[in-house]
Amino acid sequence: MSDVKKAIRSGKTALGIELGSTRIKAVLAGEDNEPVASGSHDWENRYVDGIWTYDLDDVWAGIQDCYSKLAEDVSSRYGIVLEHVGAIGISAMMHGYMAFDDSDELLVPFRTWRNTITEQASKALMGVFHYNIPQRWSIAHLYQAILNGEEHVEDVRFFTTLAGYVHWKLTGRKVLGVGDASGMFPIDVKRGDYNSRMIEQFNGLVSDKHYPWKLEELLPRVLLAGEDAGTLTEEGARLLDRSGRLKAGIGLCAPEGDAGTGMVATNSVAVRTGNVSAGTSVFAMAVLEKELSRVYEEIDMVTTPDGSLVAMVHCNNCTSDLNAWVGLFREFAESFGIDVDMSGLYGMLYHKALEGDADCGGLLAYNYFSGEHITGFEEGRPLFVRTPQSRFNLANFMRIHLFTSLGALKTGMDILLKGEGVKLDTMLGHGGLFKTKEVGQKILAAAIDTPVSVMETAGEGGAWGIALLAAYRREQTKEKLADWLAANVFGSDAGTKAEPDPKDVEGYETFIQRYAAGFPIERAAIETLRQQK
Repeated sequence: MSDVKKAIRSGKTALGIELGSTRIKAVLAGEDNEPVASGSHDWENRYVDGIWTYDLDDVWAGIQDCYSKLAEDVSSRYGIVLEHVGAIGISAMMHGYMAFDDSDELLVPFRTWRNTITEQASKALMGVFHYNIPQRWSIAHLYQAILNGEEHVEDVRFFTTLAGYVHWKLTGRKVLGVGDASGMFPIDVKRGDYNSRMIEQFNGLVSDKHYPWKLEELLPRVLLAGEDAGTLTEEGARLLDRSGRLKAGIGLCAPEGDAGTGMVATNSVAVRTGNVSAGTSVFAMAVLEKELSRVYEEIDMVTTPDGSLVAMVHCNNCTSDLNAWVGLFREFAESFGIDVDMSGLYGMLYHKALEGDADCGGLLAYNYFSGEHITGFEEGRPLFVRTPQSRFNLANFMRIHLFTSLGALKTGMDILLKGEGVKLDTMLGHGGLFKTKEVGQKILAAAIDTPVSVMETAGEGGAWGIALLAAYRREQTKEKLADWLAANVFGSDAGTKAEPDPKDVEGYETFIQRYAAGFPIERAAIETLRQQK
């Protein structure tokens, strides 16, 4: 305790704040890089005029509440008023579109990664670049706005991600970590910067529009992990801390996306390592030894925070439908006057799934709250289906919803592991799906037929990951990021490993065949409900 107090008073700490899909979380890491305090704020996206978005007032209210709770945690644990930290890092959901004019005003509501409204642009850019440009990428949103003839495009002077926006307002610097930048526009991993050939191609593509800008003038500057990303301004300090106690002048690391911070938090930035982050959305990252043999629409090519090539399988839907069903069970229990502990309820229901049939007893479910590009759905409708012959019980019901939460992910991972022969020494899981011990871990191991490890710190997630990147920047070391993490954070800790059970693997393969064969059912449900609007 005394060492922690000393570290806080001397500023040998690192603060990480990550804006996730449903929660904003702050973690303070001590001198030994372990979490010593935290705070969080729940929030939700909004569906406004056909767009998934977050209001900017909600962004700052959430950040301020989150920081305030962290400061309260520091005060209650250690009796210290938090006035200074050694370094700060900002992370958030990758991708999306935040466009600003020359007066730094947001031109259109923030378009998040969850929107599947840029298919035309995505396919056109893929044809021009010969490089996969997923619908959620920032450049796809910009080009779709151009194709749509949206008036605001002429006035754009800067566009960025959510993490880049928050960092800009805290420091005045329009920069972005290479990992987050790789979800805006393709990166040349040899240069650690945007692909200059593709920038020229894009400028040529829109030259007939005679816009008063070139693409390179609109993008944030790319930084690698460890590089100087500016300092907290007086205005930025007030944006973070409503009490006015936090001092300006604190150094910040480059803002990163949640994929990059997930890699850091699971020690998965070295070649032949990988991780799966599973919450509202789910994505898998595999650090590659070499380029893939060809372009796949299902696979994003992004980077680690220090610029190594990564294959990313990103799916829009994971636990939202599962969480809704757990909420229904809570409502049922409360109707009987039972006070429900949600952690206990999740634990009971998740473990119940392990008692189910390997193939979920013939049940079928789709967790599509929104569209799912990997499986070709522009819209989604959560759906649960069974036949009179299905073995319908609680264990199979929970198991099918855990299985389907990773269904779209498996289709992409099969391309990497079976099609491309990508080798992974380890796959680590983190995020909400893995909070209940063993369950999500075993389901993922079955889905990808690969051992899956989970560390004790997995629940800290990206907020801790960006705190570690801030600490790495504070140290100003010349060590490679992977070496620094191994020496200063993880040591020999490889987490708790779950080997794939052959019966579960076979059961998951049976499920995934049923999952793919049932797509017409999901499409029919979408069309039926669309007609009822």
